[in-house]
Amino acid sequence: MTPATPLRPAGLARPGRDALVVAALDELHGPETGVVELPHRMVWQAADQRRFDLDDPWSRGRAYEIVLREAVRHDELRALLSARLLRTIWDDLHLPRGVRRAWQARFPQLTVDLAWPAAA
Repeated sequence: MTPATPLRPAGLARPGRDALVVAALDELHGPETGVVELPHRMVWQAADQRRFDLDDPWSRGRAYEIVLREAVRHDELRALLSARLLRTIWDDLHLPRGVRRAWQARFPQLTVDLAWPAAA
């Protein structure tokens, strides 16, 4: 007898909490350059460790991963994320499966068809 695999809804950010998704990508008007400081509720660190440089690819990706995983209000998503940057870095983000599924279900354009090579 094989152990049962627990069933989880596709859109969970974490157990017991659904992933939060905006209604339209064009709602996301967050900054695209400079330094952004995430709320203490999202990053339980000192203020200097809650700052992320959006001009640095690693730092930008880390900030987006945190916001997508930890946001509990739509206004947080709107204020901290940029639609253009989200589209640009989507494939490189390390997200919980439920978050990725929820966003891709709402915005199929975020899904990359790996069967087709990118144009050179």
